[in-house]
Amino acid sequence: MVCETPSFTNQVANLVQAGPVADISVGTTRSLSATLSAQGQPVPSSVRALAMIDTGAAATVLSPSVVQSLELRPVGVAQISTPSTTKPQWVHRYAVDLIFPNGVNIHDVVALEAPLGGQRIQCLIGRDILAHGLLVYLGHTNQFTLSF
Repeated sequence: MVCETPSFTNQVANLVQAGPVADISVGTTRSLSATLSAQGQPVPSSVRALAMIDTGAAATVLSPSVVQSLELRPVGVAQISTPSTTKPQWVHRYAVDLIFPNGVNIHDVVALEAPLGGQRIQCLIGRDILAHGLLVYLGHTNQFTLSF
């Protein structure tokens, strides 16, 4: 995982209610984009997604709609448990690039595909990404900063 820009700060109208959310772009990895271009195949455009930073999620998660929009192919499978499931589930893994506000680019993220039903988000940013950074949650100003 490589990050090109060190940080971004986001202000949310009600941080307690909405959570630490940010509009991001999810795209194919640089290497896949280069391969597709070299083969004369179209490179899918990045997809906009509302992402929530989730310290309770071990991995980054994409909704099925984001995966379908990018026409991604799985790079593997993983077993997950969630607060809403009673048994572990097998899900697909996908390699993607994430672009956060302020041009913060994180490349070669291996994200899981799982439904995020009942929520307005399309992505969870998990501890796999947070392990490389610093999250500052400023509740009294409705702001958060993610730095790498």
